[in-house]
Amino acid sequence: MSAQTETFDLDQMIVRNAEAAAASIGAARAAVGKVIFGQDAVVDRALITILAGGHALLVGVPGLAKTKLVETLGTVLGLDARRVQFTPDLMPSDILGAEVLEESAEGRRAFRFIRGPIFAQLLMADEINRASPRTQSALLQAMQEYHVTVAGERHDLPKPFHVLATQNPLEQEGTYPLPEAQLDRFLMEIDVDYPDRDAERRILFDTT
Repeated sequence: MSAQTETFDLDQMIVRNAEAAAASIGAARAAVGKVIFGQDAVVDRALITILAGGHALLVGVPGLAKTKLVETLGTVLGLDARRVQFTPDLMPSDILGAEVLEESAEGRRAFRFIRGPIFAQLLMADEINRASPRTQSALLQAMQEYHVTVAGERHDLPKPFHVLATQNPLEQEGTYPLPEAQLDRFLMEIDVDYPDRDAERRILFDTT
């Protein structure tokens, strides 16, 4: 087989793979669009973030289906998805996990690591800016390093691992703004606005 023929076959394979990937992305986009109305740009950017292997920060007021979007993405993409509601009293161990002392049937005591909700392929950090800076830092560090360290032991996060965090506008009460350096952990910041009138009408008809 000549080098020219091998190059042609390789090009054909690349084209076929690209077409198959495009079809899969289109199918995922359409499936999400059946649940999330009027947020096509938001859906596209969220899919781009996941395909690029990154994390995204969704910014918008409550009630714009940010939580529903993440749940739907997890279902459509076949990812193990979990959700954590961030509150001022949330501790790092509530996200990462902790070691507990257990006693066996023989009376021996040993520590066992219980994994937190961060051990998911798709984690929704709901209202991340309502948690304390300490808790925010624990999550953001894990997002960068793709592992957590508890009691000196390293625990790798699953692959793939993505975080889609939601944030309320900073002018709302009870929020802790993320520092600029920590915002760099997110590949993309996605603004979630109100849907247009046609989308709102469709939401009304489909949910009542």
